Amino acid sequence: DPVGGLVQIPCIERKAIAAVKAVTAARTALRGDGRHIVSLDSVLKTMRQTGADMSVKYKETARGGLALNVIEC
Repeated sequence: DPVGGLVQIPCIERKAIAAVKAVTAARTALRGDGRHIVSLDSVLKTMRQTGADMSVKYKETARGGLALNVIEC
């Protein structure tokens, strides 16, 4: 959620965590044997549907969550 309408504050932490996740995912993929329980197409379809089901106020719009509930210092 943007803090006070700004995405910079949570964005820095999120990108650091995403970088760690990316490295972990790459290492995991390189160790695999190529067989998958869940297909990529199934994952993409599910993620697209999840995004479509989410309320717009929670999609980086500064219309919900912390963007509306932060006390100014």
